[in-house]
Amino acid sequence: MNVQHIHFLGICGTAMGAVAAALRERGYTVTGSDENVYPPMSTFLESKGISISSGYRPENIPADAQLIVIGNAMKRGNPEVEAVLNRKLYYLSLPETLKEFFLRGRHNLVVTGTHGKTTTTSLLTWILETAGVNPSYLIGGIPKNLGQGARFSDSDYVVLEGDEYDTAFFDKRSKFVHYMPELVIINNIEFDHADIYNNLDEIKLSFRRMLNIVPTNGMVLLNADDPNTLDAASTCPAPTATVGFGENATHRITNATYSPEGSCFTLFGTPFTLRMVGEYNVRNAAMAIAAARFYNIDLATIQKAVASFEGVMRRQEVRGEVRGIKIIDDFGHHPTAIRQALAGLRHQYSGARIWAIFEPRSNTTRRAVFQNVLPAAFEQADGVLFSQVARLEQIPEHERLNPERVIADIAASGKPAFYEPDVNGIIQRIRPLVQSGDIIVVFSNGGFDGIHARLLKEL
Repeated sequence: MNVQHIHFLGICGTAMGAVAAALRERGYTVTGSDENVYPPMSTFLESKGISISSGYRPENIPADAQLIVIGNAMKRGNPEVEAVLNRKLYYLSLPETLKEFFLRGRHNLVVTGTHGKTTTTSLLTWILETAGVNPSYLIGGIPKNLGQGARFSDSDYVVLEGDEYDTAFFDKRSKFVHYMPELVIINNIEFDHADIYNNLDEIKLSFRRMLNIVPTNGMVLLNADDPNTLDAASTCPAPTATVGFGENATHRITNATYSPEGSCFTLFGTPFTLRMVGEYNVRNAAMAIAAARFYNIDLATIQKAVASFEGVMRRQEVRGEVRGIKIIDDFGHHPTAIRQALAGLRHQYSGARIWAIFEPRSNTTRRAVFQNVLPAAFEQADGVLFSQVARLEQIPEHERLNPERVIADIAASGKPAFYEPDVNGIIQRIRPLVQSGDIIVVFSNGGFDGIHARLLKEL
């Protein structure tokens, strides 16, 4: 089929937008629709010459579109989905689109796990880039060294952030089973995605299915210190190696130290410096280093790449400073990720008061799954503010997170904690409490009503 014009449903999702931009750069005409059109993705797409429609309407689908890429947030009843089906248009999921247009016949390096995927994928890509490999990549965020979340070059190497979330409303397999993996990293496995998985065992099964298609000339790198990861890979038919701090790790991390400037550690008998802070970032880096070694990249090149890695937008990103108060943006939305991010900020801003603002927005944190563990996730914050659960009307009340109860549990430990339904209330509440030298970190996996810019303006 000769495809020239491709239309994306849900184009502002991080992966959707990245692939749309990559196809545009290959010369295809690309258009798209989304209901959540906000920076940085909206401005990134517009800069590539991609026209975006806000909202979903049948007439958004151009008459000459030959392929419709349907994002995994799309459901039956969506006006454009219904139009695609009624008009009997050719459609694919995003992972299928990747497989058909970009992955066949390549060395595909797939980074998976509950936490750290974006950072690990970004650093692994940067190592390959520094080594002159010119890799293709697809990352669920925008690495600062690379400036965009996707590039599809003529290289034989493709680095992919691999997600265990389901593929589309018409394909309930995990996305990463479409990625034809040659090398797989599993950072960790925890319960997440409560909207599609009932328990941890179902998630492990999903990982086992992905490991079942890794070839015998490939490699699987596992977190040596995570029992769930080791269990999921116990029957893996491909070669495996473990990476971690434990004595039994195939590739052991040693001499880890942390300072406000970053982290230092030793791996493969070689010292590395990383501008990012915290044990979890050292783990992410170690996985990327081990993957690069599998492809025979020399240690001096890897050292240089790790030392020059600048991180990822929306991962502990300083958005600005006002009256001596730093506003930091973080994508964290799982209790473990929040806890790790706060621990890293404690290393980096020793002695500062840290205020955490959280929007329960992911499909799991909007539910009551983490009701009892969320309070402990904010233990390292000096003050905590929660907003209303996003899109709460979509979840029955008995299944929904109760943020006021989380706040009451945090307040019972003696620290300032407040529930304010919206951003206006949050800003009014926090304004008299903060002072010069404080840190405000905002945890959300969405735009959160422009809170970062509004804090900088209104404080």
